[in-house]
Amino acid sequence: MLKEIQLFAIFLMMVALGFISNTYFRQKSYHILNALVPNESKLVIMDNTNGMSSSFSANTILREGNGILFMETTDRMDPPSLVLCAIESAARVYPDRPVVFFMKGLENINTEEDEKRARQHFPTLSSYSNVYLFPLRMDQLLDETPLKPWFDKVNPEKEVYWTHVSSDACRFALMWKYGGIYMDADVISLRPIPQDHFVAAETLTYASSSVFGLSSHYQLTWQFMENFVENYRGEIWGHQGPGVFTRVVKKLYGMPVFNSTDDVMCGNISYFHPQRFYPILYPAWRSYFEVWQNLPTFNDSYALHLWNFMNKEGKSMVPGSNTLVEHLYQKQCPTTYGYILRNEKTHL
Repeated sequence: MLKEIQLFAIFLMMVALGFISNTYFRQKSYHILNALVPNESKLVIMDNTNGMSSSFSANTILREGNGILFMETTDRMDPPSLVLCAIESAARVYPDRPVVFFMKGLENINTEEDEKRARQHFPTLSSYSNVYLFPLRMDQLLDETPLKPWFDKVNPEKEVYWTHVSSDACRFALMWKYGGIYMDADVISLRPIPQDHFVAAETLTYASSSVFGLSSHYQLTWQFMENFVENYRGEIWGHQGPGVFTRVVKKLYGMPVFNSTDDVMCGNISYFHPQRFYPILYPAWRSYFEVWQNLPTFNDSYALHLWNFMNKEGKSMVPGSNTLVEHLYQKQCPTTYGYILRNEKTHL
């Protein structure tokens, strides 16, 4: 009888120790995970064993690495209609993928409700459940990348093209951290891009930085960032954007040659023909704002880059103008088009 009582006591002690150990390690895991998530991007790290949800952040939304990434590197909070059209068109073309707009001027997003309220300021986007807004914090984004030492010593006030140079840096860091597809905010999506790993040619001899897709922590992105720093010439337009892509692609693969409109392979990634995003080249950028007798089909294109940097005249889509850009708005971003057409109070 005494032996049975002793065995029962030992059993109770083992159960108690197991419970204490389990509680300790769950709490330890909580504190470790909580320490790893930046303060500005986490909601609350919650204990999933109690049925509570995990953190709401860009890390959570983009955890599968299939996001479509846009960004605004100025403090502007009233983006022009072209930006809204670009994001809406991506949301429509990629309904099963998160479309995330990172904005420097956006206040911290601490809860899902914060994000929803921020999105309500953009009525043409608020109806799309796959669109998300998050703040862009450049110093934290570039942390633990080759770009951080450059960022710590660069003086934005002395940079001629700081908005564009900082944008070049951020796109590399976003791709390194999250993966997916990056698009400039003047790119209107037409149809899904079938490849996950690609860079694109802007011309037959020059690579593009406006659209590219890679997995997170892909080694090629690291080489882009290293080249950015090693060859930094911020006073030369394009040197840190398409210049980086061109130098790295040429160094690794030689300059690819197109014998037709077919894409070519560079190692394990696709190198897209200029027709995929640039059927209208930058010298002819005004063509988007002109009336065409016969509208182009763009059957060889996945998206269209509208060369907003070239648009010093401030041309925009005008309802009723019958221009090419109006037709693109009507088809690819009808909510944005309708909003403008109704002449509601807007900053468009």
